[in-house]
Formats: sequence, C-alpha cells, structure tokens
Amino acid sequence: MKEEGLKREIGVRALALNSINLTIGSGIFVLPAIVSQHAGPAGIYAYLICGATVLLALLCYAELGSKITTSGGGFAYIESVLGPYWGFISSLLIVVGFASSADAAIAIALVNTLAIWFKFLSEPVYRTIFIVLLFGIFAYINVRGVKQGVRFVEIITIAKLIPLVLIMLAGWITVDGSNLVVKEWPSAENFGEVSLILFFAFIGIDSALSNSGEIKNPAYTIPRGLFFGVLGILIIYVTIQAVATGVLGAALADFTDAPLIEVASRALGPVGITILLIGTVLSMAGTIGGDQLASPRVLFGAARQRLLPFFLGKVHPVFKTPYWSIIVFATITCLMAVTGAFKTLAIFASTSVLIVYLLVCISTIKNRIVNGKPDPGLFTLPGGITIPIMACGVVVWLLSHLSLKELSSMAVFILFLSVVYYLTNYFRKKHERAEGQTS
Repeated sequence: MKEEGLKREIGVRALALNSINLTIGSGIFVLPAIVSQHAGPAGIYAYLICGATVLLALLCYAELGSKITTSGGGFAYIESVLGPYWGFISSLLIVVGFASSADAAIAIALVNTLAIWFKFLSEPVYRTIFIVLLFGIFAYINVRGVKQGVRFVEIITIAKLIPLVLIMLAGWITVDGSNLVVKEWPSAENFGEVSLILFFAFIGIDSALSNSGEIKNPAYTIPRGLFFGVLGILIIYVTIQAVATGVLGAALADFTDAPLIEVASRALGPVGITILLIGTVLSMAGTIGGDQLASPRVLFGAARQRLLPFFLGKVHPVFKTPYWSIIVFATITCLMAVTGAFKTLAIFASTSVLIVYLLVCISTIKNRIVNGKPDPGLFTLPGGITIPIMACGVVVWLLSHLSLKELSSMAVFILFLSVVYYLTNYFRKKHERAEGQTS
C-alpha cells in the first residue's frame, strides 16, 4: 500500500479515546429519559444488545482496516473493494451526509447551551461569529499537525468525562435498588424502537478510522482501539442509565429535555447542575473537535483516488497534514451550522451513516469471496462471512424503521451525487482523450 506523506502518530489509546469522544456527544444528556419511555429499567439491557450489534459492523471495519491502510476509513474500504462509483458516493455520504451534518447539529446545540450563560449568543449575529470562530480554531489546530489534533482530542475526551463520572459517583449513593428491578418487560416493538435510537447513539465510532493513513501499525491498532472504544462507551452508557433509573425511577421518563440535570440536582444540588452544564459543553465541543480531526481525511483519500478535486489531496510541506481538506471540511460544516436546523441535520446524518455501514459490510463479504482469508498477521474475522452477513441484516432492519420522507430525501441525495459522478467522469475522460490526441 502506497504511503501518502502523512505521519503515523495514532496508537491504540488515541484511537480508543477518539472513538469514545466522537460517539459520546450531546445525545447522552437526553438519552436516558427516551430509553426509559420505551423500555423502563429493561432499557439497560437494550444498551448491551445495541453494543453487540454495533460491534458486528465494527468488526467488518477492523478486518478491512488492517489491510487497507490509506486515509478515508469506510470510504477507503468501499472504494478499494466496490470501485470508484461507490467510493465517490460513500465519501460524500460520510463527509456531507454524516460528518458535516452531525457536527453542524452539535454546534447548534452547543451555542444553545452556552446561551444559557451568555445571553448575547441568542442573537443571530453573535451566534454566527461564535460558530465561525469555533470551526476556525479547530481547523487551525488540525492544520498545525496531527499530533496536536490527537493531543487535543485526548485532553478534551478526559475532561468531558470527568463531570459525567462525578455525577455517576454522586448519583450512585442515592440510587434506590428497587427502581432497577424489571417488573414488566417491554414489547418486541418497543424494544426495536429503543434499539434504533440507541444505534444512533453509538454512531461516530467508525469516524475515528478516517485517519487510517496516520494510524501506527493498523493491523494491531485498529481492532484493539475499536474494541476498547466500544467497551468504554458501553460502560459509560450503561452506568449512566442505571444511575438515572435508580435515582428517578419511573419519573425518569418525564424529564425528556434534561434528565441528567435532574439527577445532578438531586445528587449534588446547584453545584451538580453547574458541573453537568460544563460537561455538556465540553462533550459537544470535544465531539466536534474529534470529527474535525478525522473526517477531512475522507476528502483527502477521495482526492488521492481522483474522485474529488486534486487540491484536496495536497499535504502541507511543513506540518504534513491534508490542510486543504481540513479547511474545506471546516468551511462546509460551518455553513451548515449557520444555515441549518438541528433536527433535520441529525436525521440526515443518521441515515447517511447507516448506508455507509451497509456498504462496508457488503465490501467485507465481497473481499472475502474474491480474495479469500486475510494474510497472516492481519486481523481476521472468525466464521468467514457470517458476521458481515449478520451485520447487513441488522443495518437493513434499522433502515426499515426510517420514515418514507427520510428515505426519499436520501434517495434524491444519492441520485444527485450519481449525476455529478457520471458527468464529472465523462468530462474528465473527454479531457484526457483530448490531451492524448494533442500529445
């Protein structure tokens, strides 16, 4: 596999922490009440089931990622196995459909949270200035070097987990064990609905692989980094759900806007509320920062494969980072945050990543059928194509729960991207033929 001129600075710890950082965003602060509405105390078990489901898809990422070590993560795997068309589609699904949309939605939530303290951020002009500065700072950090970006992610991930850990420890003291007893199991339909919600809560783990070209010893680092990332996320989610359920009981379902604020208030009083608000801000900022590190590598990888404009594949001569991809990604996300709405962006992001998951699982199946078992020393899925087939089934099942409007919007987006791809490909080949005749 050819080198891209990037520095391999990311090890197991950094990959695991960035996986946790990219996944635990603003959703964790409202998720416990939603889970309680659907499943009550049994919702704790839904986390375990969902975690196992996500792990199926990530195992596919791990097998392909140990072999395909160029930048781009899911895009690189799909393009390498399924070809340039699906590579082009997946690159823009990841960058525009998922990453930019999700980051923009989180940025909107971040400004809304900060407006609780700083009222002037409710004004459109000041909101816009803040969002532009936010993405400008992240772009600057990541252009300066991947080590700086990784260090920032590690620090802010730990910092944003501290308030959550404090609330969990304080809340555990006031837990009523009887609130955790499952007296009535939810219906299969309710369990399916909560599983869909929880799957969305796990979205983001795979984004850490967008930096594949900067991961040290991918065959060793990727499977271990993903495993520890999923394990850490599961521990945090399950513990928070258990504490929230144990403290609030059936009333947890009533606090749909800010369930953890109520837990913090009962456990630590006004101080707990302040701690949690700080944790919320750090969590959202950390998720955006981590994605600003990871997702530009998808643009970089696609440009290196001549699927996107060539300048996006340039590496900074001093900092050895894909600086144009970083700048363009930050600009796209900034514009979406300034002009978009939270709910619309969040739904679009979720649908996009489900389709990418499906394409990665299909790529794993095809790669095994065409190329056989991975070479010795690379990560190998047990059971051949059994796991990717199971993962495909789960993803299709989850997609079936989307509304007709959501599916139609995504179909139109993919159709638009297809037209752009074939027109671009046509004119590129026409230009190459003309150059060939001239020479």
